Amino acid sequence: MAGPHPLNQAVIAQVLHDLRNGQLRRAKSMGFEDADLNALKNPAMVSLLANALVSWCSVLVNRDVLRHLLKQVGDDAKQIQDVDRLLRLGASTELISRFFGYTHQETAVRRSALGLPKRRGRHPVLTEEQDTDLWKRWSHRLKQLGVDHDNETAMFILAADLAEETELPLSVIWNAIRGWLDEGLL
Repeated sequence: MAGPHPLNQAVIAQVLHDLRNGQLRRAKSMGFEDADLNALKNPAMVSLLANALVSWCSVLVNRDVLRHLLKQVGDDAKQIQDVDRLLRLGASTELISRFFGYTHQETAVRRSALGLPKRRGRHPVLTEEQDTDLWKRWSHRLKQLGVDHDNETAMFILAADLAEETELPLSVIWNAIRGWLDEGLL
């Protein structure tokens, strides 16, 4: 013999939870009317509906919301991948916070999960040769790719690519680029 329909039980549990928490509109948005909700005050009615062998409700999938949520999962995974790459390239906690909204604690957890050493103090300053080489690479790439120097995100991506190329810490490269832009050196 088949037992109670699980969808009925789930809906009853949800509507009772909503009613206990003062979410009358939410209960009504599920399709219940005032008379239905009033009947749920009676434990015998709740038991009858929860234990019914036939389904008295149905599920409707909102495809747009479903697609958005599934895309968001992919976006979240991509963001974690991007943050991990940037941390490996030497991005500071401040940069990760600025571009991704991570707290200092979240950044520390990511660093730890990646097995990156804890940083102490600031990165060293660029030597004159490193500064000149970086300037040449950056200005060439800026023109080559047509990156707008006012587009901070595009500039950050370019800085990450340069960090990968030069093996200099991303924070150092970012600070150099910001300094050049602040000085109007374009």
